Amino acid sequence: MSRYQSSYLIVRILCVSQTMVERLDYILKPKLDAKELLNVLKKAANKIPSFQLSENKLDINHSVDQIIEKLISGYETSYNSKIISEVFPYDYYCLLGVYLKKRPSTRMDDFPNHVTEKIETLLGKSLGQAVCRSFTTEDNVTAFILNMKKKEILEIIEFANLLAEFEPDYGFVLSEQFINFSEVGNIYKESFLKLLQYRFYFPNKLLLLQQNLPKQAPNCGSFNLDWFTEEIKHERFDSAFNYLKEHTTARSNCYTMDIFEYKSFYGNIIFNITILLGNMEYEVKELEDSKYIYFKSIEDAITAEEVDKLLNQFISDVYKCISSKRKDSGNSNIKLLLDYIHEHYAEPLTLASVAKHFHFNPSYLSSYFAAHNKEGIIEYLNKIRIEEASKLLLKSPEAISEISARVGYSDHSYFCKVFKKIKGLSPSKYRRKNR
Repeated sequence: MSRYQSSYLIVRILCVSQTMVERLDYILKPKLDAKELLNVLKKAANKIPSFQLSENKLDINHSVDQIIEKLISGYETSYNSKIISEVFPYDYYCLLGVYLKKRPSTRMDDFPNHVTEKIETLLGKSLGQAVCRSFTTEDNVTAFILNMKKKEILEIIEFANLLAEFEPDYGFVLSEQFINFSEVGNIYKESFLKLLQYRFYFPNKLLLLQQNLPKQAPNCGSFNLDWFTEEIKHERFDSAFNYLKEHTTARSNCYTMDIFEYKSFYGNIIFNITILLGNMEYEVKELEDSKYIYFKSIEDAITAEEVDKLLNQFISDVYKCISSKRKDSGNSNIKLLLDYIHEHYAEPLTLASVAKHFHFNPSYLSSYFAAHNKEGIIEYLNKIRIEEASKLLLKSPEAISEISARVGYSDHSYFCKVFKKIKGLSPSKYRRKNR
């Protein structure tokens, strides 16, 4: 019974402490009725003015928070405009978003509370009459509804700029102004959330404002994957990767592109390149092992610039893979090329015909030969032909035009020009001088 007596005493004290005339008695029963006790307590609390004020205020705040949550979630909701006017007494609204510019090193569960307290304190000092109310949105993002007079709109922008300047770890987005509270949901969806996405493309902007964005976002165009694939298959790597870099540079300026779509392109390119090189019998084990690290890093990237750097790093890895194969097979391949030129110099050889014979791309063959032989393939062919022509000029009575044809030149004047460039004398003078 002592427990029941205590409950009865609480109710009696509440009533007596407020000098109530009406007695609120709780009739004890064999079993304590929790619901009845709660009703008695509520009746007692309603007789205390300070309790009523506090409870009403909490109810209003809770109601406004629920209305905001429904509006930003896209639901239509009816509400008491008087309640809204009590919380937001001014004519103009805008949405302010604060986010972490860098990925936090540790989990920041207190980020929303930390930012809310700081923003509300600073706003109260800077703009005494503006109202600031926070609401829940994306991870690592805290959002605020700002309510102010018309004359304070520019001050709000200045306030946001100052915040951005003095809080380098945070980024800020500020929506356009609106005058009807019911527009909160639409502004949140069509302006605020888009600004939060655009920060992916503008990581260095202190404050992102709708009015400061380009009126028309650039069009990056489509990527010609078929052409790119053919360039890789024919080992025209410089051409392929230059095209890829040009496209990704343009892509990084298309700030309205969905972030998932943006990142997916990079993951697909890394996957395709790895498969192509493997099919071309390059040693791609390291690329295979690292591609999943690249996929995860791209997924976690918080800026377009970060994604672009990851692709450039992957391309560097690809070039190492390519160079490794060239180094391993370089000596044998270059010997085959030199032997072929020595055996067929008298034929109408061209860069294209040699490349076709060895199943190389002409531009790749040219750079490959120069890298391993310190001169171009045509220069080397000319040296072989002129050396053979020099021997024939001294040993054979044939006319110079016939000798030029025998060593592979169809154009006699071109032969003479090349001969003089290499030997320092025309073919006729060389013959006379050395006979």
